Amino acid sequence: MPNHVRPAKAPALVTLLLEGRAIYELQALVWAQPWLQRTPRGDGHAVLVLPGFGAGDLSTLPLRQFLQSRGYNAHPWGLGINTGPILEFEHRAMVRLNELYDATGRKVSLIGWSLGGVYAREMGRVAPDRVRQVITLGSPLHNNPKANNAWRLYQVVSGQRLEEIGQEVIQQRRARLAIPLTSIYSRTDGVVAWECSLEPDGPLSENVEVISSHVGLGVNPTVLYVIADRLAQREDAWRPFAYSGWCSLLYRAGPAAPAPSRRG
Repeated sequence: MPNHVRPAKAPALVTLLLEGRAIYELQALVWAQPWLQRTPRGDGHAVLVLPGFGAGDLSTLPLRQFLQSRGYNAHPWGLGINTGPILEFEHRAMVRLNELYDATGRKVSLIGWSLGGVYAREMGRVAPDRVRQVITLGSPLHNNPKANNAWRLYQVVSGQRLEEIGQEVIQQRRARLAIPLTSIYSRTDGVVAWECSLEPDGPLSENVEVISSHVGLGVNPTVLYVIADRLAQREDAWRPFAYSGWCSLLYRAGPAAPAPSRRG
């Protein structure tokens, strides 16, 4: 990490305790269906949805059902509970991506929630010829890997210490992607420090701020709206999210993370 970047800290306990509001975000999803069904319809391309740490495909079911309703070929990752270790699950998710690409003959969009977004970003980096775009939800992409309230549990469950991830791997992951990436994050995230979700500025990257819990990111109506807007773009005509009109009341363009250091 560059010396001038101040390491982020894990969210405060009071913010973590507020994660219970996710139940209300799920309820809001029901009431917001008429609004969400007015989002642009997709072109039928495959979307692979990756769950967060400690979660499986059941957690992404509402999101995938919404994507199906908008005309996308939404797929679960089919790898059970996401327990890590990171490198092992990234490899297994790549196999899943290759299966979808080979079956459809089209690039696949990736949506990764929390740790699933770490996998999705790396998959987009190593296989830009097979990935259409990457969307991450509250994912710890950069900064301090321990700036979250789940790292100790991760080490116990996965059997992998974060220090075991080599510097070479970390440096590779700091490289900008050659495909579009949208990082959706919340400053009221009680699990992952929001600063860790910021992607460095670039022609194909953006940070979109929403008001959401971490647990509710996959069901929050305002998050689903952004996802639908991003996926509906033509493959060769990506543009940043527009904050004009009423969108300026619900969303903010997030700041860019400090540019990656060439020396690390």
